[in-house]
Amino acid sequence: MAHGGRKDSPELPDLSLLKRLVRDQLIYLLEQLPGKKDLFIDSDLMSPLDRIANVSILKQHEVDKLYKVEFKPIISISDQLCFLIRPRIQTVKWICDVVNADKAAGKYRRYKIIFTPQKFYACEAVLEEQGIYGDVTTDEWAFYLLPLDDDIISLELPEFFRDQFLAGDQRWVRTAGSALHLLYSLFGPFSKIYGIGRCSKMTYESWREQVEEGEQRARQAEIGNVFLIDRDVDFVTPLCSQVVYEGLVDDTFRIKCGCVEFGPDVTSSDKSIKVMLNSQDKVFNEIRNEHFSNVFGFLSQKARNLQTAYDKRRGMDIKQMKTFVSEELKGLKQEHRLLTLHISASESIMKKKTKQDFQELLKTEHCLLEGFEIRECISFMEEHINRQVSMIESLRLLCLLSVTENGLLPKDYRALKAQYLQSYGDEHLLTFSNLRQLGLLVEQQPGETLTVMESRVGKLVNDRTAGKLTDAFSSLAKKSNFRALSRKLNLVPKSDEEYDLRVPKDMAYIFSGAYIPLSCKLIEQVLERDGWIGLEEVTRLINGHEFAVTGGSGADSKSKGDSQRIILVMFLGGCTFSEISALRFLGKEKGYKFIIVTTAITNSSRLLEAMLDNHV
Repeated sequence: MAHGGRKDSPELPDLSLLKRLVRDQLIYLLEQLPGKKDLFIDSDLMSPLDRIANVSILKQHEVDKLYKVEFKPIISISDQLCFLIRPRIQTVKWICDVVNADKAAGKYRRYKIIFTPQKFYACEAVLEEQGIYGDVTTDEWAFYLLPLDDDIISLELPEFFRDQFLAGDQRWVRTAGSALHLLYSLFGPFSKIYGIGRCSKMTYESWREQVEEGEQRARQAEIGNVFLIDRDVDFVTPLCSQVVYEGLVDDTFRIKCGCVEFGPDVTSSDKSIKVMLNSQDKVFNEIRNEHFSNVFGFLSQKARNLQTAYDKRRGMDIKQMKTFVSEELKGLKQEHRLLTLHISASESIMKKKTKQDFQELLKTEHCLLEGFEIRECISFMEEHINRQVSMIESLRLLCLLSVTENGLLPKDYRALKAQYLQSYGDEHLLTFSNLRQLGLLVEQQPGETLTVMESRVGKLVNDRTAGKLTDAFSSLAKKSNFRALSRKLNLVPKSDEEYDLRVPKDMAYIFSGAYIPLSCKLIEQVLERDGWIGLEEVTRLINGHEFAVTGGSGADSKSKGDSQRIILVMFLGGCTFSEISALRFLGKEKGYKFIIVTTAITNSSRLLEAMLDNHV
């Protein structure tokens, strides 16, 4: 990226240690069931497991056959069955059916259930109810964190968002606290911990309890400061169309566990191929954070450079050719293959976006962010809905209108909802109910009703015993206050002059200069001020549960070492690739390095699919 920034940024800690730890623990658990065994794996654990221990490693530890959990009678003939699952009641009930079917058939086997990242009491209760508690052994695989790249770690828990923010189910808070504790024990102690959001506060408290229970050892810190942030603090950012390359690849092809599958339209053959997208891919690493408008220029320059490198062969003698073949040719061929793939992927993205009238869509989004031409935006949405362009896209625009305008006018809400249900089916009534509960798509209330409700709920929120009731009420009463926040934090830069996307001047470049993500702006401001002082009005508008505390014992907040410039940001409820790009930009500008920890990678589609009424 052609912009300046400090050159003295610190080195990141080695996150591959996390992989080695969980791989060793899994091997240990598998060896607890000696002899040949068949392994049944939850479908959404397949990709994360492949990043930790591939098939050959599992085979070395006497795993005979691998099966995906499919909720039907099994065909395994092994005497030992091992189940590697998420702690879900539906899956545990299926295992009970398998064991009871074996009992009825007079078949004796040994069964082991490995819950990951932890087991819940509700799952053990099901085993007892079904009468098989004594027939199975259970264990926990503490697979909390999967490093996706040098600076990205995921808990791979997409259900965290719906469970925590919609259902008010706090079971994953302890998991998030344990994940933070693992990072603390490996790379801490932390000097300062900042946070905003109710879930962040609970995660911090869970982490604190675990620190106090464990033994303290003085060591050299590799991570200085930590920032925890709830996804519901900033819904605007994930609802905006992504225009940095990595975000567009995710929106178009879906990046899963750091891996993307490119179909025949990209590979120019009848096969699909899986590609790992990380900093090891030299071509991808240089364009991942670039605005899409710069990508083709970069790739064509790269192609010219590559051709020049190939052309060096001409006129070489035998010795030079031998050196070229042994030292350079393999690398050039690999780079050529990756370059071809990314050029094809970019062309495929362009075709799809042109078809979707992407420019018109972006213009509508920018108007919503700036608060201009709202009636024209609503007309565009109506046309979008009536033409049935895309169910999720239509919903995204409605939600973006609602969160930027503090809710829809009652007549607009009723009209748009009626049109949506007519176009996409009245089964989406429950989806609208979910979105209202979350504060994503609401009707403006007359007068001061909402403010009065908010103040009442504010008192409830402070009462920790209120539990789920509090969550439900606070969601119903939530106002986004986006306009006021935008003015306070200057989230929408003045559009008097042309924004040069080739030489970006701030984090707004990730949205074509139209908007600085609220989540990233908060992180920037808090790090600048070393806390929330001076941001009281902002936190009031967010209804925030903000905190700033010194870290665990052994932490030295005045230390000026490299670790103080390594900031760990934990997104509870998901994080977008656009936010990751913005934080990388901020890090370059300020001399920080950010490590992003997220419960899952998200985008507008994933966020809204979690709200659909048919979501399981």
